[in-house]
Amino acid sequence: MALRGKGMLITFTDVKPRDERDFNEWYNREHIDERVNLPGFRRARRYVAADGQADPRYMATYECDTVGDLATRRYLKLLANQTPWTQRVMARFTRFHRLTLRIRADLAHGVGGAVTCVRFVPDPAMAGRLATWLRRVALPAAIERPGMVGGFAASNELDVANAPARAQGVDYPQASTIEWAVVLEGAAAATAAASRATLSRRALAPFGVTGAPIVGTYTLLFGNER
Repeated sequence: MALRGKGMLITFTDVKPRDERDFNEWYNREHIDERVNLPGFRRARRYVAADGQADPRYMATYECDTVGDLATRRYLKLLANQTPWTQRVMARFTRFHRLTLRIRADLAHGVGGAVTCVRFVPDPAMAGRLATWLRRVALPAAIERPGMVGGFAASNELDVANAPARAQGVDYPQASTIEWAVVLEGAAAATAAASRATLSRRALAPFGVTGAPIVGTYTLLFGNER
């Protein structure tokens, strides 16, 4: 089964160890359910770093019909009017990175126990060629390994990423680079981690990727869906 739509929000978060218990309870008991009940949202999953192999420590994915669902009036209103529990938890974030993504290639199949996420910034002029290479070459090679269950690739949509700041009139630096994320899903963390060999810095260089990709391997903690 493919992803539940053509849009996705991915977040990467850190909190101090003393705040992790409340953070995890909030995510499992309030935040995930709140999001999947919004129009357009279909499924959400959250992960924790596998054996210290990821930084930041926590990752979450939210699947939606289209990336535009991350900029609707109702969604932006919710962001501007958070619950008291949400306000308390978010005030304790030590790091937070947010990607509002349009799915470029979807070879997902069911749900595995772990994922490896590879993030990088290509030359925007190479977006079409990159999407084709990922769909036809890199993703099939990664997920054909024993123990792999699927993968997908997506690119950050800047207009959607910056919509909350515009809606709230917040004056802070907005997203300005089109970051891509490739998520490779497997039965176990070691399997997912090994699959990223097809996405090395050298393999990505022809698409204008000049820096080393940011790579993290995560294990599944909790998920819910409609």
